[in-house]
Amino acid sequence: MMEYLMAAPVASVIFAFTILTSLWAFSNDNAYAQMILHPYSVARGQRTYTVITSGFIHNDWMHLFFNMLSYYFFAFQLEAVLGHWQFGVLYFVSLILSDLPTVYKHRNDEWYHSLGASGAVSAVIFGFIMFAPTVKMYIMPIPFGIPSALFGVLYLVYCNYASKYSRDNINHDAHMFGALSGLLITIALNPHIVNSFIQQITAGVQSLLH
Repeated sequence: MMEYLMAAPVASVIFAFTILTSLWAFSNDNAYAQMILHPYSVARGQRTYTVITSGFIHNDWMHLFFNMLSYYFFAFQLEAVLGHWQFGVLYFVSLILSDLPTVYKHRNDEWYHSLGASGAVSAVIFGFIMFAPTVKMYIMPIPFGIPSALFGVLYLVYCNYASKYSRDNINHDAHMFGALSGLLITIALNPHIVNSFIQQITAGVQSLLH
Protein backbone atom coordinates (compact mmCIF):
# COMPACT_ATOMS: atom_id res chain seq x y z
CA MET A 1 0.00 0.00 0.00
CA MET A 2 2.85 2.39 0.82
CA GLU A 3 4.32 1.78 -2.63
CA TYR A 4 1.09 2.94 -4.26
CA LEU A 5 0.89 5.96 -1.94
CA MET A 6 4.44 7.00 -2.75
CA ALA A 7 4.24 6.42 -6.51
CA ALA A 8 0.69 7.71 -7.03
CA PRO A 9 -0.45 9.78 -4.03
CA VAL A 10 -3.26 11.59 -5.84
CA ALA A 11 -4.74 8.39 -7.27
CA SER A 12 -4.42 6.73 -3.86
CA VAL A 13 -6.28 9.51 -2.04
CA ILE A 14 -9.07 9.57 -4.65
CA PHE A 15 -9.36 5.78 -4.49
CA ALA A 16 -9.65 5.69 -0.69
CA PHE A 17 -11.92 8.73 -0.48
CA THR A 18 -14.32 7.38 -3.11
CA ILE A 19 -14.66 4.05 -1.32
CA LEU A 20 -15.13 5.63 2.11
CA THR A 21 -17.62 8.23 0.87
CA SER A 22 -19.63 5.61 -1.03
CA LEU A 23 -19.78 3.35 2.02
CA TRP A 24 -20.88 6.29 4.15
CA ALA A 25 -23.64 7.20 1.68
CA PHE A 26 -24.87 3.59 1.60
CA SER A 27 -25.96 3.97 5.23
CA ASN A 28 -26.79 7.67 5.25
CA ASP A 29 -29.80 8.58 3.14
CA ASN A 30 -29.38 12.29 3.81
CA ALA A 31 -25.79 12.31 2.55
CA TYR A 32 -26.83 10.26 -0.47
CA ALA A 33 -29.62 12.72 -1.31
CA GLN A 34 -27.38 15.75 -0.87
CA MET A 35 -24.52 14.41 -3.01
CA ILE A 36 -26.37 12.85 -5.96
CA LEU A 37 -26.51 14.78 -9.23
CA HIS A 38 -29.91 16.29 -10.01
CA PRO A 39 -29.67 17.95 -13.45
CA TYR A 40 -33.01 19.74 -13.00
CA SER A 41 -31.62 21.60 -9.98
CA VAL A 42 -28.15 22.20 -11.41
CA ALA A 43 -29.61 23.69 -14.60
CA ARG A 44 -31.40 26.20 -12.35
CA GLY A 45 -28.27 27.15 -10.44
CA GLN A 46 -28.98 24.98 -7.43
CA ARG A 47 -26.77 22.27 -5.93
CA THR A 48 -24.13 22.85 -8.61
CA TYR A 49 -21.56 21.20 -6.36
CA THR A 50 -23.16 17.84 -7.13
CA VAL A 51 -21.37 17.68 -10.49
CA ILE A 52 -18.38 16.77 -8.30
CA THR A 53 -19.88 15.10 -5.23
CA SER A 54 -21.97 12.68 -7.31
CA GLY A 55 -18.70 11.15 -8.52
CA PHE A 56 -17.85 10.02 -5.01
CA ILE A 57 -20.97 7.98 -4.29
CA HIS A 58 -22.39 4.88 -5.95
CA ASN A 59 -25.70 3.15 -6.36
CA ASP A 60 -24.71 -0.14 -4.75
CA TRP A 61 -21.78 -2.42 -3.92
CA MET A 62 -21.53 -3.81 -7.46
CA HIS A 63 -21.47 -0.32 -8.98
CA LEU A 64 -18.71 0.70 -6.59
CA PHE A 65 -16.75 -2.52 -7.13
CA PHE A 66 -16.60 -2.32 -10.92
CA ASN A 67 -15.72 1.38 -10.98
CA MET A 68 -12.97 0.99 -8.41
CA LEU A 69 -11.66 -2.18 -10.05
CA SER A 70 -11.29 -0.33 -13.36
CA TYR A 71 -9.75 2.61 -11.53
CA TYR A 72 -7.28 0.33 -9.74
CA PHE A 73 -6.05 -1.21 -12.99
CA PHE A 74 -5.31 2.09 -14.71
CA ALA A 75 -5.15 5.10 -12.36
CA PHE A 76 -1.93 4.29 -10.53
CA GLN A 77 -0.09 3.55 -13.75
CA LEU A 78 -1.43 6.69 -15.39
CA GLU A 79 -0.34 9.00 -12.57
CA ALA A 80 3.16 7.53 -12.74
CA VAL A 81 3.57 8.59 -16.39
CA LEU A 82 1.28 11.63 -16.50
CA GLY A 83 2.38 13.35 -13.30
CA HIS A 84 0.75 13.99 -9.93
CA TRP A 85 -0.99 17.34 -10.36
CA GLN A 86 -1.71 16.48 -13.98
CA PHE A 87 -3.56 13.35 -12.90
CA GLY A 88 -5.59 15.40 -10.42
CA VAL A 89 -6.51 17.89 -13.14
CA LEU A 90 -7.50 15.12 -15.54
CA TYR A 91 -9.65 13.37 -12.95
CA PHE A 92 -11.57 16.34 -11.57
CA VAL A 93 -11.99 18.26 -14.81
CA SER A 94 -13.22 15.09 -16.54
CA LEU A 95 -15.55 14.39 -13.63
CA ILE A 96 -17.19 17.77 -14.20
CA LEU A 97 -17.15 17.68 -18.00
CA SER A 98 -18.64 14.18 -18.10
CA ASP A 99 -21.66 15.43 -16.16
CA LEU A 100 -22.37 18.61 -18.14
CA PRO A 101 -24.01 16.86 -21.15
CA THR A 102 -26.21 14.96 -18.70
CA VAL A 103 -27.20 18.21 -17.00
CA TYR A 104 -28.17 19.69 -20.36
CA LYS A 105 -29.92 16.57 -21.65
CA HIS A 106 -32.00 16.11 -18.49
CA ARG A 107 -32.38 19.76 -17.50
CA ASN A 108 -36.17 19.48 -17.60
CA ASP A 109 -36.48 15.97 -16.15
CA GLU A 110 -37.27 16.58 -12.50
CA TRP A 111 -37.25 12.84 -11.79
CA TYR A 112 -33.75 12.16 -13.17
CA HIS A 113 -30.71 11.61 -10.94
CA SER A 114 -27.19 10.34 -11.67
CA LEU A 115 -24.20 9.25 -9.62
CA GLY A 116 -20.94 7.35 -9.76
CA ALA A 117 -17.33 7.80 -10.83
CA SER A 118 -17.81 6.23 -14.26
CA GLY A 119 -17.15 9.40 -16.24
CA ALA A 120 -13.88 10.14 -14.47
CA VAL A 121 -12.84 6.48 -14.55
CA SER A 122 -13.46 6.44 -18.32
CA ALA A 123 -11.20 9.49 -18.57
CA VAL A 124 -8.48 7.64 -16.67
CA ILE A 125 -8.77 4.63 -18.99
CA PHE A 126 -8.50 6.80 -22.11
CA GLY A 127 -5.59 8.73 -20.64
CA PHE A 128 -3.85 5.38 -20.17
CA ILE A 129 -4.71 4.34 -23.73
CA MET A 130 -2.88 7.40 -25.08
CA PHE A 131 0.30 6.23 -23.36
CA ALA A 132 -0.09 2.52 -24.16
CA PRO A 133 -2.28 2.04 -27.25
CA THR A 134 -1.05 -1.47 -28.00
CA VAL A 135 -1.41 -2.96 -24.52
CA LYS A 136 -3.98 -5.77 -24.57
CA MET A 137 -7.37 -5.23 -22.90
CA TYR A 138 -10.24 -7.64 -22.45
CA ILE A 139 -13.95 -7.14 -23.11
CA MET A 140 -16.50 -9.68 -22.01
CA PRO A 141 -17.40 -12.01 -23.65
CA ILE A 142 -14.45 -11.78 -26.12
CA PRO A 143 -12.06 -14.51 -24.94
CA PHE A 144 -8.86 -12.78 -26.07
CA GLY A 145 -7.16 -9.46 -25.55
CA ILE A 146 -7.40 -6.61 -28.05
CA PRO A 147 -5.13 -3.55 -28.37
CA SER A 148 -6.24 -0.79 -26.01
CA ALA A 149 -6.65 1.67 -28.91
CA LEU A 150 -9.16 -0.68 -30.54
CA PHE A 151 -10.84 -1.14 -27.17
CA GLY A 152 -11.21 2.65 -27.01
CA VAL A 153 -12.87 2.83 -30.42
CA LEU A 154 -15.30 0.00 -29.57
CA TYR A 155 -16.03 1.62 -26.20
CA LEU A 156 -16.98 4.94 -27.79
CA VAL A 157 -19.11 3.26 -30.46
CA TYR A 158 -20.95 1.27 -27.81
CA CYS A 159 -21.47 4.27 -25.52
CA ASN A 160 -22.84 6.35 -28.38
CA TYR A 161 -25.22 3.57 -29.39
CA ALA A 162 -26.30 2.84 -25.82
CA SER A 163 -26.85 6.53 -25.11
CA LYS A 164 -29.40 6.67 -27.92
CA TYR A 165 -31.13 3.32 -27.63
CA SER A 166 -30.40 1.64 -24.29
CA ARG A 167 -32.98 1.63 -21.49
CA ASP A 168 -30.76 0.15 -18.77
CA ASN A 169 -30.66 3.22 -16.48
CA ILE A 170 -26.89 3.54 -16.98
CA ASN A 171 -25.59 7.02 -17.77
CA HIS A 172 -23.79 6.16 -21.00
CA ASP A 173 -23.40 9.86 -21.81
CA ALA A 174 -21.12 10.26 -18.77
CA HIS A 175 -19.04 7.29 -19.92
CA MET A 176 -18.62 8.66 -23.43
CA PHE A 177 -17.95 12.29 -22.55
CA GLY A 178 -15.68 11.27 -19.69
CA ALA A 179 -13.65 9.18 -22.12
CA LEU A 180 -13.41 12.03 -24.63
CA SER A 181 -12.48 14.47 -21.87
CA GLY A 182 -9.71 12.18 -20.69
CA LEU A 183 -8.39 11.87 -24.22
CA LEU A 184 -8.33 15.62 -24.86
CA ILE A 185 -6.96 16.58 -21.44
CA THR A 186 -4.15 14.04 -21.74
CA ILE A 187 -3.19 15.54 -25.10
CA ALA A 188 -3.44 19.09 -23.72
CA LEU A 189 -1.16 18.21 -20.79
CA ASN A 190 1.24 16.19 -22.96
CA PRO A 191 1.10 17.32 -26.61
CA HIS A 192 4.04 15.06 -27.48
CA ILE A 193 1.94 12.01 -26.61
CA VAL A 194 0.24 12.23 -30.02
CA ASN A 195 3.48 11.41 -31.86
CA SER A 196 4.26 8.60 -29.42
CA PHE A 197 0.74 7.24 -29.84
CA ILE A 198 1.05 7.22 -33.64
CA GLN A 199 4.49 5.62 -33.52
CA GLN A 200 3.28 2.83 -31.22
CA ILE A 201 0.24 2.17 -33.42
CA THR A 202 2.42 2.13 -36.55
CA ALA A 203 4.91 -0.24 -34.95
CA GLY A 204 2.08 -2.51 -33.81
CA VAL A 205 0.54 -2.67 -37.27
CA GLN A 206 3.93 -3.37 -38.88
CA SER A 207 4.58 -6.21 -36.45
CA LEU A 208 1.30 -7.81 -37.47
CA LEU A 209 2.18 -7.55 -41.15
CA HIS A 210 5.56 -9.24 -40.80
